[in-house]
Amino acid sequence: MRMEARCITRRHLPFNQRISLGQSASIWLCGMGEEAALQAAAGLKAGGATALMSFGFAGALDPNLRPGDLVLPEAIHAGYSMPVDLSWRSRLRQMLPASLNVSDGTLATSRLVLSSASAKLELARATGACAVDMESGAVAEAAAHADLPFMAVRVISDAVEFSPPAILMDAVHPDGSANLARLLLLLLRGSVSLSTLLRLAVESRAACSTLSTVAKYAGTELGIA
Repeated sequence: MRMEARCITRRHLPFNQRISLGQSASIWLCGMGEEAALQAAAGLKAGGATALMSFGFAGALDPNLRPGDLVLPEAIHAGYSMPVDLSWRSRLRQMLPASLNVSDGTLATSRLVLSSASAKLELARATGACAVDMESGAVAEAAAHADLPFMAVRVISDAVEFSPPAILMDAVHPDGSANLARLLLLLLRGSVSLSTLLRLAVESRAACSTLSTVAKYAGTELGIA
């Protein structure tokens, strides 16, 4: 999403295009979901990528994880388990400040937004995962098919007990930015509360702070420094 991409670069990125960040890295702002991630992975591979990384937010499946906690998974669960490149993961982890709360384990992929604690806990029981997103499985699979190294860098943006209401997806542009007109309509109709939006904003800022820290300290492993 655009908010996630700003943690790597302050440039205004065009949507669904490969943009070079220098000699060693490119970024693709793809938006949410499996199909968007597959398109991004294909575009990056066509542009000559020699490794793929999924970078952004995740939802907690472990009740101990809080917004701003960093998840560097050892495997991605998308119907079956796919390992990440552990040497790449280790190099990046060693560059991060000790102040970050870092979890490993498994990152699950969901095709749907999980908008309740019960849905999150059910996925945790089924997969053994500590967190969930909607894109990493597709990117991991694309990397495996192309025999490319893969890693996921994901930060918790919503805890188990608090999730973005599913109806908010009606107020999101394809790049993940807010459709303010539709958001206002949801507020006026009472479909979503102001307190919910304020909490989402606070927790998203916590996640962005961690992602920016990763980019600052481990930029060489992201190819941007």
